[in-house]
Amino acid sequence: MRLLRSPVVRGAVGIVISIVALVLATSGVDLQRTADVIAGASPAWIAALLALVLADVAARGLRWQALVRPIKPVPFGHMFGYLLIGYLANNVLPARLGEFVRSWYLGEREEIGAARALGTVVVERVIDVVVVVLIGSFAILVLSARGAIASVALVGVPFAVALVVMLALLVLADRVPILRRVVAWFERWPSVHAAIQRLRDGLAVAGRPATVARAVGLSLVAWSFSVLSVAAAGQSIGVELSIGQAALVSASVALAIAVPSGPAYLGTWELAAVAAASTFGLPADEAFALALIAHAAVVLVTSVGGVVALLRFGWPRRSEDAAVARESMVQTAAGR
Repeated sequence: MRLLRSPVVRGAVGIVISIVALVLATSGVDLQRTADVIAGASPAWIAALLALVLADVAARGLRWQALVRPIKPVPFGHMFGYLLIGYLANNVLPARLGEFVRSWYLGEREEIGAARALGTVVVERVIDVVVVVLIGSFAILVLSARGAIASVALVGVPFAVALVVMLALLVLADRVPILRRVVAWFERWPSVHAAIQRLRDGLAVAGRPATVARAVGLSLVAWSFSVLSVAAAGQSIGVELSIGQAALVSASVALAIAVPSGPAYLGTWELAAVAAASTFGLPADEAFALALIAHAAVVLVTSVGGVVALLRFGWPRRSEDAAVARESMVQTAAGR
């Protein structure tokens, strides 16, 4: 178990997952035909695709800003930059480590602590799963989809419910005797206990109905842009997708990349898109081309934006939180 907690091992497992997914995604695909389809893509629609991806990311920046506001008001320009830096990290690091990078970046730069920042990211992820499952379920009903994709989306419903329940329990831990005892048990390691309390401070934003409602609304806006970007990717290669079809592809990709994989979600993204497109009869060559174009647009926008943000903000200075984190690890190891 200790071996599985190693970042190196998790990263290696993620890369293996990406390789396997990429092999499965290209099974039965004529790569030369896919290359020809991509070569004939419309520049105008590619430009529209990039604009939609940028709008999608901006909406996600506004959502994160809304979740962080109860802890500390942070300018949108800063939040947008931190988000892009996290996405850039996801593009170059495996296993979705960018989520921790952006949490640390926000915590250090805005002096609210990485644990509090991570708590808001956890809330964001739970909201994302709920919204994606709703979008996927809607698309399945509209398209009367069957097969593995439909099954995965339906399994996502109880998973989303479980996440919401777990988040509620964490937020209300002080009111649940057994959870209160669990939190109190960590008091033997003051630094660890302090870190847990900071994490709960971040999670506590989920207990604010107005904040959650705003975040859900912005999630719907962001995912609307995401669905439209998939449709634009299809239009760029002459494939006209309905909103339901684009929504199914977008939701399938979102659920697939939740699984820790290699850098930039390579493989899992393409496999999910091809599998979703197969449910409404899109040829594998065109489906793979659509997946590559949509994926490349997201990676391009987030990578360029991330580099610009990194150059603008620089590397955060090391604060007391870093020392606290190191002390926590030492005390935890000593207590084992």
